[in-house]
Amino acid sequence: MRIRSIPRFRGRKPRLATLALLALAAMLTAGPALVMPTGSGAINTGLSTPEWSEPELRDLNSSLSSRKMLVAHRGASAYAPEHTLESYRLALAQGADFVEQDLQVTRDGQLVCLHDLTLERTTNVEEIFPDRYHEDISEDQPKDAKPAKHWYVSDFTLEEIRRLDAGSWFDPKFRGARVPTWQEAIDLVRGHAGLYPETKGPEVYGKRGLDMEKLVLETLRNNRLDQPGADRKTPVIIQSFSAASLRRMRFEMKIRLPLVYLIGGDPRNDLLTESGMRNIRTFAEGIGPAKGLISRNPAIVDLAHKAGLTITPYTFRSSSTGQFPNVRAEMEHFLYSLGVDALFTDNPDQFPRR
Repeated sequence: MRIRSIPRFRGRKPRLATLALLALAAMLTAGPALVMPTGSGAINTGLSTPEWSEPELRDLNSSLSSRKMLVAHRGASAYAPEHTLESYRLALAQGADFVEQDLQVTRDGQLVCLHDLTLERTTNVEEIFPDRYHEDISEDQPKDAKPAKHWYVSDFTLEEIRRLDAGSWFDPKFRGARVPTWQEAIDLVRGHAGLYPETKGPEVYGKRGLDMEKLVLETLRNNRLDQPGADRKTPVIIQSFSAASLRRMRFEMKIRLPLVYLIGGDPRNDLLTESGMRNIRTFAEGIGPAKGLISRNPAIVDLAHKAGLTITPYTFRSSSTGQFPNVRAEMEHFLYSLGVDALFTDNPDQFPRR
């Protein structure tokens, strides 16, 4: 996506939240004007904004592309084992704008790309380390789950995890695929698409003496990706279900990158209100709700946009399209009828470009 240059700020330099907002706006559809002048009609977020001339505002708003954004969910995970370099590589080939990485932490403090806190679902850890399990209820399991054997990522070193086969569970032709480090994912994706990391279970890792947010920021800093616009070919957006994690990164760690707050599928969630959206806007630039929430209440899209938030629902996959004949039709409805800005999909090749 080519974007015309952002106009220069007049007077004082832009504040932290405004810079982050502009970074996200330059990457995602802004909906009904994420950036608005002060005074009549302005969004009241409680955040300071720079002074804008009318020509600057017109130039800025015209620079915000209406192109919808495709986030490859765990890579092209409908066609290759999730969170493997094979899946990420295929997502790039299928035109992903961003590639998602769920992050976990090894015992020796290395970030790896894996959705679950545990290894048994997507690797052969039971075969390689048959006795290294805990019989319990994993903290990322439903509350009504029963105790089972779990092999936690945080119990294994990176060297041990590199020995695991992360592909055969999906299809024998992927035998030998490995759990990638986040650095390996960055090296593969950089220059071709954006990065969309998620801090997974940061509170769980905190209890185990592992600081996920610090590791994320250190990796971004080491790759010179910790500032908005640092690499125009590789924008970075950080997501989390943990408001505490996002708040810590924004206010304590002073991260200026765009942050997206993920919202689960409970329709009673009090965040799905005008006041709830305003609250989220104090620490994030976007929301990522479960798509079912929007299906039940399409007004969520307008509420988010009015609060100055982008909206990126999850997860669109060919195996679960509800009332729609196929995943392309489902994505088209959400993008162009309901007006969401971007979405997470397992099927990047089915994304309906216009």
